[in-house]
Amino acid sequence: MSLPDPHPSRRLVIRAAASIGLAALVAGCFQPLYGQRSPMGGSAVGEALRGVEVQQISAPSGTSLARIANEVRNNLIFGLTGGSGQSAATHRLIIQLSAGREQVIVDVTTARPDIENFNLNATYTLVDLSTNETVVRGQSFARVSYDIPGQAQRFARDRGMRDAENRAAGVIADNIKTRLASYFVAGT
Repeated sequence: MSLPDPHPSRRLVIRAAASIGLAALVAGCFQPLYGQRSPMGGSAVGEALRGVEVQQISAPSGTSLARIANEVRNNLIFGLTGGSGQSAATHRLIIQLSAGREQVIVDVTTARPDIENFNLNATYTLVDLSTNETVVRGQSFARVSYDIPGQAQRFARDRGMRDAENRAAGVIADNIKTRLASYFVAGT
């Protein structure tokens, strides 16, 4: 059986001092992802992202996928440049999209869906223009649900689906932007 500690407050002070000391040592290692300056003296992530040229996303003309592809591209261009315009292209981003819908809840009396999911899948490749080599390859996806508030509302399904498509395009663009920013910071 152990004896009670005669100085419990001393232990607490020592632990707190050790925690603060460790935090002070590690604090210099933190780098904000979208910071304006790189601690290693390299270019900032924002400047590197402005050098990414987003190619036109191929989709059949006049289809909803063509509109979604344009939405993804516009979101990406704005996300990468911040609306300030692109600098000289150093990398090229190539994206392929596929989309689909699936019924989640179906009304048993009418056999019509009450809730649907919109699925958007993207495969992307980042090519370094100086070496013409692929430096990043990845995939992203978005699953967005929307309600169909009744069969008497003719345009509710179309409007809900369009809003879901726009939300999915924003999710895909944010995912790709974050992955590219990670590449420009870590180099992997």
